[in-house]
Amino acid sequence: MMVTTAGEHDLAAEARTAGMVWQRELIRYTRTRIRIVTGLIQPLLFLFVLGYGMSSLVGTTGGFDFKKFVFPGVVAMSVVTTAIFSAISIVWDREFGFLREMLVAPVSRTALVLGKTAGGATVATVQGTIMLVLAPLIGVRMTPWLVVEVIGLELLMAVALTSFGVFVASRIAKMESFQVVMQLVLLPMLFLSGALFPVSGLPAWLTVVTRINPLTYAVDPLRRVVFAAQDMPAAAKARFPTGVDLFGYTLPIGAEIGIVVVFAVVFITAAIRSFGRAE
Repeated sequence: MMVTTAGEHDLAAEARTAGMVWQRELIRYTRTRIRIVTGLIQPLLFLFVLGYGMSSLVGTTGGFDFKKFVFPGVVAMSVVTTAIFSAISIVWDREFGFLREMLVAPVSRTALVLGKTAGGATVATVQGTIMLVLAPLIGVRMTPWLVVEVIGLELLMAVALTSFGVFVASRIAKMESFQVVMQLVLLPMLFLSGALFPVSGLPAWLTVVTRINPLTYAVDPLRRVVFAAQDMPAAAKARFPTGVDLFGYTLPIGAEIGIVVVFAVVFITAAIRSFGRAE
């Protein structure tokens, strides 16, 4: 007969708790269909309005235009926006007292944070993946393996930004304050990540700012894998470059992914500690 140790029982209980919190986030997402629609509006505006508008100015090189360049950035924008704002449920739960009930329950803060992060990251990944159906409309070729790669990078990006949002939400008591803080943080992060322009050949001050933005290292791998599946002539690759140069060295995609992983671990740890303080 198999004997279950106390440690295994505790681990199973923590896993169940994290799973229930994760499931609650998914149920909340599926019941608010307007959230799915509104989460697509801003990326669609950037892709089609800004994309077509800038294409007439930037021009086409080897059949590759600005719409195709900005497509990975728009997918990242959809993921990041959804991931960060999914943490608003924490502020909502605090205002209505549900968070206090969870915190006094005999479960660890780690399980709560991991469940919240997993739920928000799953929702953000789904939201970003929906954007992939637009790829054929602008001439971006998608293969089954490319879709798998993109979803994996979306998930990593979503975990990193959801954990950041959870950390911020854990320290804010009012919903209005969270929205203001996130807008102040989100827009600069997106615009300075290279989502809408190449991060090479920039002025020195702008180069420094983009390099200290962790989102830069999440957007570039996404663009690299998408561009690798396209038939881009050398002129188009020179016109729309990828890669992040740091101290005169172009980072490999593995190093960029590693930076995003470190960012995620740091803010998951910070969120767990923040939840550990008394409410």
